[in-house]
Amino acid sequence: MRILVSIAAVLFLTTSSFAACYGTGNLKTCYDNSGNSYSISKFGNTTVTNGYNSSEGSNWSQSSTTFGNTTLHNGQAANGNTWNSTQQNFGGMTTFNGTDSRGNSFSSTCTTFGCD
Repeated sequence: MRILVSIAAVLFLTTSSFAACYGTGNLKTCYDNSGNSYSISKFGNTTVTNGYNSSEGSNWSQSSTTFGNTTLHNGQAANGNTWNSTQQNFGGMTTFNGTDSRGNSFSSTCTTFGCD
């Protein structure tokens, strides 16, 4: 859950020269100087992120829920297509399995040495 949300936030912030976030730890909204924005809401073991891309006029979203060592990610890409992923953490290894927004299945395993 944190990995994908963190990746989305990093990608968003690195593409803009300025970003400002408002709110608390459980509910934040961030904006950049290009008109992009995203909000992050945390409810127990679930995090919901909703974003807006101003140059495309499009919205995207992601919901992540963690149960023990497993996190279920579901999202809707800016083109309206949905995607899903299951993330499982086992010590120093994390596996990802799911379907991307084009309907393609994927699977990956990451360790401290990288991902396959």
